[in-house]
Parts: sequence; structure tokens; C-alpha cells
Amino acid sequence: MPEVLKAPLVVEFPFTRSLGPVQSAFLTGLRERVVLGVRASDGRVLVPPAEYDPVTAEEIRDLVEVAPTGTVTTWAWNHAPRRGQPLTTPFAWALVRLDGADTALLHALDAPVPDAVHTGMRVRIRWAEERTGAITDIACFEPYDGEPPQLTGSTGEFEDPVTGIVAAARLDYTYSPGRAQTAYINALGGRRTVGERCPSCRKVYVPPRGACPTCGVATDEQVEVGPRGTVTTFCIVNIKAKNLDIEVPYVYAHIALDGAGLALHGRIGGIPYDEVRMGLRVEPVWTEGARYPDHYRPTGEPDADYDTYRELL
Repeated sequence: MPEVLKAPLVVEFPFTRSLGPVQSAFLTGLRERVVLGVRASDGRVLVPPAEYDPVTAEEIRDLVEVAPTGTVTTWAWNHAPRRGQPLTTPFAWALVRLDGADTALLHALDAPVPDAVHTGMRVRIRWAEERTGAITDIACFEPYDGEPPQLTGSTGEFEDPVTGIVAAARLDYTYSPGRAQTAYINALGGRRTVGERCPSCRKVYVPPRGACPTCGVATDEQVEVGPRGTVTTFCIVNIKAKNLDIEVPYVYAHIALDGAGLALHGRIGGIPYDEVRMGLRVEPVWTEGARYPDHYRPTGEPDADYDTYRELL
């Protein structure tokens, strides 16, 4: 059996969200070294603040300042910090109930060893030197045995409030396509497209999945399909993707390769975007050294009859 492929992959994108009045006040407060909670209908002070009451689901805006000191309610030791975490040396993740709050805030607690941490220990916020209005304005918590400091008396009104945040979402993982898709990828290296046929319904899956999702049986009969195919449906892309050197607008389509029982994705080139249509017959265009087609272009054949691909829409 050929070796199954695997490769490190990263999925990363910036997540942008606007802030309502409560979250805006909370994050702006952190920028100003002020911690704000919100009072719920049952009298509890929630930190971090919620925008809606957890009991009544009504909107709540009664902001309450709490102290930057508090008590650890529970914790877990992080012996190997990961990229992007608050500290680069081992630390504890801790739930800290700040003085004046009734709920706990999760953040890093800087401690030398696990034995230095315990439930009930007193801590305080260590503020970041540069603050922008984000949860990272709290650099971490640190042990503290003094009295809570005097509150500022803030009501949540600040100049230049933070109205939105951008959070980078990232997932690092090792992907293995499995036996079936490894064979598919290796075949693409030879400019061939190979699917697998279900022994029950006889549908040919491209890319292959190793099993038929309809019949629930394993597939192992390899079938070469294409290379030509039919555009079943498509969309016109008008927004340029980061790090993708393709000018907009361009067309991305579902293409049913000849002999396949499932349409795959591909970019359409060699034709004005507004002339692409359902039923257009296309063929792959390869670039030197590529492991997959760069795009598909019209073959010049007459359009396929709708009845030949309607089941693949």
C-alpha cells in the first residue's frame, strides 16, 4: 500500500466584529486600566460583562466598576505555552473573581511553579504597557496580598471609545487525506484525475472519499475520469482574496468531469466572465510543475444538454 500523505496546514483569518455599548465600555475601560462589569436583574455583577441578562434575556447596561484585584476560584497549569498565548513561560490558566464581581474572568496567572498556585489565592491584574482596548490589555494576573485599590468611580463614559475589534483566528494542524485521497493527489501529479466507484450504487466519487456517503460501503475500485467536463453551476467572484494572484472578477464553478458522479470545484479561464454558462464544456489547463489544474477553459464543443448534468447540480 502506498504511503498515505500528510502535511502541516494553517487556517488563518482576521475576525472583525463591532461592539455594542457594554462591550465597548468594557474594552475601552481596560485601555484606561479600569475594569467594568454589568449588573444583572438578580443583582449579580457579571465580569466579563454580558450584553443580555442571563435570567431574563433582556438587554442590560447598568455598568459597575470592580477592583483589579481578586481571588482564584479554580486553575489549571499550562506547562508548554503555545504561540500567541499571554506568556512565553509556563503559567496557570485561572478563573479569577474580581473584588466586587460575582462571576469569574479567565486569564493567565504568572507563577513560577504549580505549587505556587492554589484556589483562594489573592491576585491582581498586571496591565500591559501598551493598551489598545482589548482583553490583552490585561497582560496577566500576578500574586498579590495587599488591599484592593481605590476605585476610579468610572461610569463607563470614555473619550474615543473602542467600537470594534479585529481578532486573528488561526488553526495549526496536520492534515492527512487518507488512502483514497492520497491516490487521487498522486494521480493528479501525473495529470490524471482518478475517482472511486461505489460497488452498490455505482456512482463515481471525485475526489474519492474512501466510502460512499449514500450507501455506507467502502470504495476501492479506481476509475479515471475526465479530463473534460461540464460546468453545472458557477459564481462570479468580485472580491480579491489575500495572497491570491488572480484579478477579479473571475468565475469559480462546479465542474462535472466526464464519467464522474460528483462535481468538483475549479476556476474558469480563457473566456470572459460574463460568457460563462451552465452546460459549458471545459478542459483542464496545467502549469509546469503543478500538482493540480490551474484552471479550466472552454473546449469549443457544443454546450452539454441540461438533462446530462441536472442530477449533479
